[in-house]
Amino acid sequence: MGCVTDYSWAFSYRGLVVWSGDRMKQDDARGPSYTVLCEDYVHVVEFSPFDSGSAASLLAYGGNQYVVVGTCLFQEEDTEVDGVEFTTLRVFHHGVRVDALAWSPESRLDQLPQVIRFCTAAADRNLRLLTSDLQDMHEVKVMEGHTDYINQVVFEPTEGKQIASVSDDHTCRLWDLNGNLTATFLLRSPGMSVCWHPEEIFKLMVAEKSGVVRFYDLVTQQAILSLDCGQSPLMSADWCLTNTIKVGAVTGNDWVIWDITRSSYPQEKRPVHVDKARHFRWSRANENLFSTTGCPGKISSQLLVHHLGHPQPVMIGTSSVGAGLSWHRTLPLCVIGGDQKLSFWVTEM
Repeated sequence: MGCVTDYSWAFSYRGLVVWSGDRMKQDDARGPSYTVLCEDYVHVVEFSPFDSGSAASLLAYGGNQYVVVGTCLFQEEDTEVDGVEFTTLRVFHHGVRVDALAWSPESRLDQLPQVIRFCTAAADRNLRLLTSDLQDMHEVKVMEGHTDYINQVVFEPTEGKQIASVSDDHTCRLWDLNGNLTATFLLRSPGMSVCWHPEEIFKLMVAEKSGVVRFYDLVTQQAILSLDCGQSPLMSADWCLTNTIKVGAVTGNDWVIWDITRSSYPQEKRPVHVDKARHFRWSRANENLFSTTGCPGKISSQLLVHHLGHPQPVMIGTSSVGAGLSWHRTLPLCVIGGDQKLSFWVTEM
């Protein structure tokens, strides 16, 4: 286990590539609201959940060999924009498939030098922490230790000085920014999702494939609360960061929602995906809004947007294949990746 600094990985170029995406017709409810074309298959896509000091939102997506970092501005935010305006800030050569990606709260575009920092999980079972000023400075730390596929990675959200990752190797691991392993939590099944409490930085949520979600106290390194789906496999879980008593997950074909103050078993449960569910993400703009995706099929993947006050999904979308799922920081808008494109859906509330 250790840290290797590899500067050649971060060789990149700066470009200003602007795509304009036209809004789909309103009667085509199943198509994306906007589309941005990419050069390769997109395995993962993430909006930054943090304020970067820019009117546009930071977004990163990863493919087989690269990570693209850019900004997105939508017509919902600026009436002069036709659909979506995506501006590429930098393309980073990665050299191996990107499986997961997380933004650091230290990423800022309103200062000099600018700071871009994010962490990837890759097919070689390593984490890579990348820091760039979008000019001449770019550094990568390779963090070694996981022995199987890494399912998710997240930064501590207040200062961004720690990183947590979960893996099929039945561990949740904590790292500092120097690439040092600082703690390991042994799990009873593959770790599928990990979330940090937005304010109480000593609280961490870890979801396991067996259907159990545990909350850890990082000071004592002990589990302080657990939830149970009552079924498996759990593929994805998320902590509602605008109302932290809510936790959601997808398991089998169903979504499940807990109120952690009431019971360790779900308060709500609904079958939604015939082809098995893959991702669950809470909206950052509305605590009652969340989205789920089905496992990618041979032709398409289904995206569903749900509202806790409605018995049926409030929006149904389809995308060719489909990978990743992320919500905009302030708009009721989510994105998934696919074959040479990003697809964005706006939920009209």
